[in-house]
Amino acid sequence: MVEIEIAYGTAEKQLLQTLRVPAGTTAREAVLQSRIAQEFPEADVQNAPLGIFGKAVKDHTVLRDKDRVEVYRPLLIDPKEARRKRVEAEKEN
Repeated sequence: MVEIEIAYGTAEKQLLQTLRVPAGTTAREAVLQSRIAQEFPEADVQNAPLGIFGKAVKDHTVLRDKDRVEVYRPLLIDPKEARRKRVEAEKEN
């Protein structure tokens, strides 16, 4: 068994869950075993991009002891567009 953490969050609520999973468990399998789907029904746990400690990983990545699997949400706005809007807002002030 390996001990891992699953992390997911929105602006309103965050979840950091510790799980003990069998050796050989993949990142996606661990996410599906977590409480994310129950706590965040809007989360697409089947398809959401995943990472381990901030680095993107494939679904089939085998987890190691103490890994933190992060479930990423889709971007609401393109980062370039967000920056452009911030610059425009600063010019107006």
